[in-house]
Amino acid sequence: MKVLNYLLAYRRFLLIVLTPLLLLPLPLIIKTKEAECAYTLFVVAIFWLTEPLPLAVSALLPAFMFPLFGIMESKEVASAYFKDFHLLLMGVICLATSIEKWNFHKRVALRMVMLVGVNPAWLTLGFMVSCSFLSMWLSNTSAAAMVMPIVEAVAQQITTAEAEADMLEMSYSNGSTNLALELDENVGECENSDWTEKGKQLNGYDNDMSSTVCTIEKENEKEKEQQNLPPAETGRKSREDKYSGIFKVMCLCIAYSATIGGLTTITGTSTNLIFAEHFNTRYPDCKCINFGSWFILSIPITVVILVLSWVWLQWLFLGFDFKSMFKCGKKKTAREEASAKVIQEEYKKLGPMSYPEIVTLILFILMTLLWFTREPGFIPGWSSLFPKYKGYATDSTTALVIGLLFFIIPAKTLSRTSNGESTAYGYTPLITWKEFQSCMPWEIAILVGGGFALADGCEVSKLSDWVASKLTPLGSLPLWLIILISCLIVTSVTEVASNPATITIFLPILSPLAEAIHVNPLFILIPATLCTSFAFLLPVANPANAIVFSYGHLTVMDMVKAGLGINIIGVAVVMLGIMTWIVPIFNLYTYPSWAPIISSNSTGL
Repeated sequence: MKVLNYLLAYRRFLLIVLTPLLLLPLPLIIKTKEAECAYTLFVVAIFWLTEPLPLAVSALLPAFMFPLFGIMESKEVASAYFKDFHLLLMGVICLATSIEKWNFHKRVALRMVMLVGVNPAWLTLGFMVSCSFLSMWLSNTSAAAMVMPIVEAVAQQITTAEAEADMLEMSYSNGSTNLALELDENVGECENSDWTEKGKQLNGYDNDMSSTVCTIEKENEKEKEQQNLPPAETGRKSREDKYSGIFKVMCLCIAYSATIGGLTTITGTSTNLIFAEHFNTRYPDCKCINFGSWFILSIPITVVILVLSWVWLQWLFLGFDFKSMFKCGKKKTAREEASAKVIQEEYKKLGPMSYPEIVTLILFILMTLLWFTREPGFIPGWSSLFPKYKGYATDSTTALVIGLLFFIIPAKTLSRTSNGESTAYGYTPLITWKEFQSCMPWEIAILVGGGFALADGCEVSKLSDWVASKLTPLGSLPLWLIILISCLIVTSVTEVASNPATITIFLPILSPLAEAIHVNPLFILIPATLCTSFAFLLPVANPANAIVFSYGHLTVMDMVKAGLGINIIGVAVVMLGIMTWIVPIFNLYTYPSWAPIISSNSTGL
């Protein structure tokens, strides 16, 4: 037993040591460059999936393994670790830093929720729309962390308002204090204390087991009491169950919409950026993947998944009552009035739009317009103004130009005192380097660089050609089945591995697959990239899930039940999109000239 405890305590260290040793016969017995590259790929992939080392540290392994195996020179490997992707990421993070610093995200989220109203279903949709919109431009984790405190405040106000309404109702109906009410107040104290504790853990990932025990005990007590309660008390119990369902729906909608919104733009999530850089590097003659083309193909997918997810969550936890949702002139309940009050108070606290918020909004709109109009496709874009340098400017060029302005434009203007004199403040830009550095995801940047290094190594060692030759028999399967299988595989793997690591592993495999079966690579790579983001099942599947779960309103089974439905919806909608409206955008049924022709004769391991 003591030995087992030691093994468990040092399991990560054992994994780090044993993985390279157990795989070592591969390059020792099969002495080819393909085998040596495969050895490096397997070691890095296993480390990424199991995470005994930080992802960024594992991504650095090719930097010394490829030169030692004689696959690539050290300076060639080093150049793969910083590419156009990293410049684009830095420009986007400048925008995100300014949005977070000046609370512009909070104003957008509250305004969107105010527009849709405070009916529970519409309130949920409002939170989903606002969170998904934010995640289009910020990281999914940041979007969830920004909106979740607002949801928590609304949830607590709902609880207070409904408790007061129930107390009044019970006093009017019974004329005296009800013992069951006292029991529920005790349970409410347990739940409220849990909320207070979880509210302090905004970005926390640790979950106190006492909250789960409290929830289980509360549910057991409710089941026992439900059998012998008067009609008024039974009605109150059913309302409390409904309120619990509302809290679950509101929390889950934040976690899922943060992920769904990131699908919309090429900069919305790291998996989209990794795909774009991998695709443009592997197929440099194809100029079809940019901000505008990705937005056109993904916005219908995002909207459909978002709406269907909203319907699914409503039906699963609350039931979907169309009559009450669209009934006009209906008097607001205590819960709805409490929600409206909290949202309006939060919005009033922000005051009028400040000068930094206005500048951030202008630069945000300008960056988006420049992205869309660079090469829109149906009309000449602004890149056509430089005919001698066609293809020189990319989306990263726009991101960097606008991003640098955040370091130049002052955060404060001259203000006039009561006697009419101007007061000059010290020069401070909209964001500082320290603030930018705290928001920059350096781990993702190094992780992606490691993926690019692996891809380059596979090309140089001819491992990708060998993989392509072995995958050729799959061409006998129907195309839709190949796409579906690849989508299901990446969706399953991404539940237990990080999204960037998953897409980095599968892109070098799926690209040769498409070339081997003579299919447009976009036909397989686009759905696989989208499905890599579908990590909805578990709290540990992605940081947005973990943040929401840390508030204590959900159980693991709640997330599994809801996430399974969202996964099915996501894969189904992606399959529908890739077989219908995405086909004419990229002419998918034609094998393009920019993709290589794979011959049947190839080297082997």
